[in-house]
This record gives sequence, C-alpha cells and structure tokens, in this order.
Amino acid sequence: MDSINGNQFRRIETNPKIFLQENIILLLSRWYALQMAVQNQWGGCDSLQKSHQLSADLFSWFSRSNAPIPIEDLENLLHEFMLLIFNTEIEDGSIEQVAEQLMVIHEEYLSRQSS
Repeated sequence: MDSINGNQFRRIETNPKIFLQENIILLLSRWYALQMAVQNQWGGCDSLQKSHQLSADLFSWFSRSNAPIPIEDLENLLHEFMLLIFNTEIEDGSIEQVAEQLMVIHEEYLSRQSS
C-alpha cells in the first residue's frame, strides 16, 4: 500500500454511515496487497466478491461500535482474512497501515455520530 493518509479520505459527506462506508471502500481499493490478490484471483474466481464482503464486514463491525476498537483485533481480522480467504501471508507492513487508517476512519465516524 502506498502512502494513504487521512487527507485522502472523503470528508465532505455529512451522513456518518455513508462517510464510513465510502472511506472503507476507498481505503481497501488502494490497498495494494488486497488488489493484487483480487486481480490474480488468489481467492478463486469470486475474489472480487470476497473483497466486497470484507468491506461490508468492516462497515458492519465499525457501525455497531460506539467505542474505539483495539487495533490488534483489527490487524488480526485483516491478517486472518488475507490468509484464509486469499491464502496470502502479508508481511510488508500494510496490514498495520490499513488497520491504522481504518482506526482513523472509525474515530472520524464516531465524532460525526456525536455531532
């Protein structure tokens, strides 16, 4: 994953849930390791659908949480997903980067919820 920072997220959207969903999708679409796995169909012919399911699962998890989620739990979820679904061991540090950015998105979502 190249540098993805908070400034690249869509902040204009006023609906907190739409903000959350759009930014999860945007972040995952820029995650090189996931996109390589999808393009090369490492998860089978339905690799694209599996990546969409990850987005949906993350959205569901974050939208139900009213408190910060431990980053270790998020890193474990991403690691297990890539390993079990795409049979891919990611060791380039991108899982930690993606988890960190997801935390930023979730914190922004929570602040929008309380506004």
